[in-house]
Amino acid sequence: MARIVLGVGGGIAAYKVVDLLRRLTESGHRVHVVPTRSALNFVGATTWAALSGRPVTSEVFADAEQVAHVRQGQEADLVIVAPATANLLAKAAHGLADDLLTNVLLTARCPIVVAPAMHTEMWDHPATQANVATLRARGVTVLEPAVGRLTGLDSGKGRLPEPAQLATTCEQILSRGSATPDLAGRTVVVSAGGTREPIDPVRYIGNRSSGRQGYALASTAAGRGARVVLVAANVELPDPAGVDVIRVVTAAEMGEAVLASSTTADAVVMAAAVADFRPVDVAAHKLKKGQAEPAPIGLTRTDDVLVALVLGRRPGQVIVGFAAETGDESADWLEHGRDKLARKGCDLLVVNQVGVQLGFGTEDNAAVVLAADGDETAVERGPKHALAEVVWDLVADRLR
Repeated sequence: MARIVLGVGGGIAAYKVVDLLRRLTESGHRVHVVPTRSALNFVGATTWAALSGRPVTSEVFADAEQVAHVRQGQEADLVIVAPATANLLAKAAHGLADDLLTNVLLTARCPIVVAPAMHTEMWDHPATQANVATLRARGVTVLEPAVGRLTGLDSGKGRLPEPAQLATTCEQILSRGSATPDLAGRTVVVSAGGTREPIDPVRYIGNRSSGRQGYALASTAAGRGARVVLVAANVELPDPAGVDVIRVVTAAEMGEAVLASSTTADAVVMAAAVADFRPVDVAAHKLKKGQAEPAPIGLTRTDDVLVALVLGRRPGQVIVGFAAETGDESADWLEHGRDKLARKGCDLLVVNQVGVQLGFGTEDNAAVVLAADGDETAVERGPKHALAEVVWDLVADRLR
């Protein structure tokens, strides 16, 4: 059970944070809600107190005999601020302390997570971006806002990530137990899901990938302070908190998006199951069953995205591949993985054995991470975010 300070900024998205509070308390955590004065215009102190089971105030001089403005920050295992308005980001970046929440941010020595929410123009403003960069440079994990419907008829980047995803981020950071986000200031690209290569307007060649491992990698990287670009192929999962998502369908679209995003990335992790082949010809209309046997479907190779990344890598960039393998008469699954590492030339290759209810489409995973220098790291079967943590540990070591 962790001690969490939940700071609430004065934005309309404060109503969504009620659900985040519920999720954190139901997980057994002790949550102290610290709203700003403006936040109480959207959700009152009575609601926060009833759901947290603790007194709620925004004032520095309340409960003065307990020195709450210092004690809450000192004792916290995690501080999360949601929503963080442009004004609150500016105060935090410049060390202002005119209410209880900003005092807590100055005294906390635990991990701090900030989830901004505001209109797109406010988020894109150079002043806001400078404040975000300052906070990230100090080790604060500032999540990227989601894209979607904002206040009124506006839509764009600036939406608060969904409470369920914010709760997942909190749990991942607490399980790691480190106050320093070791990927802060880094940009990483992660691919996820399985590509689909069309046969006709209805049918396609695909695979069993659900995208869960790639999404776990993206969520974990965001929780470790990275700016994350997630290239997702045909995934039906909620967007991870604080991650920019690019949606694609085919291997060609995957390659284009990953290569374009990787030009400024410090690390690229290719967790997607990218098709090795695509039909030579795509029918313009749905193929009818008819009476005769169908004509064979001619296949041609798709471009190898991982090899293209390795050939065009930036200096110091870390590239990680994934290999979903099965054994055959020539070698077992791990030997095939070692051969693939030698052929691809990436820094790390995550090799996992796949099959029915094994690897693809499951909640857990097991793997061996092969390194170009000969090291091998075995990861026992467990939640996919646990494998993600190991991968980022190895990537962070190489980035250092």
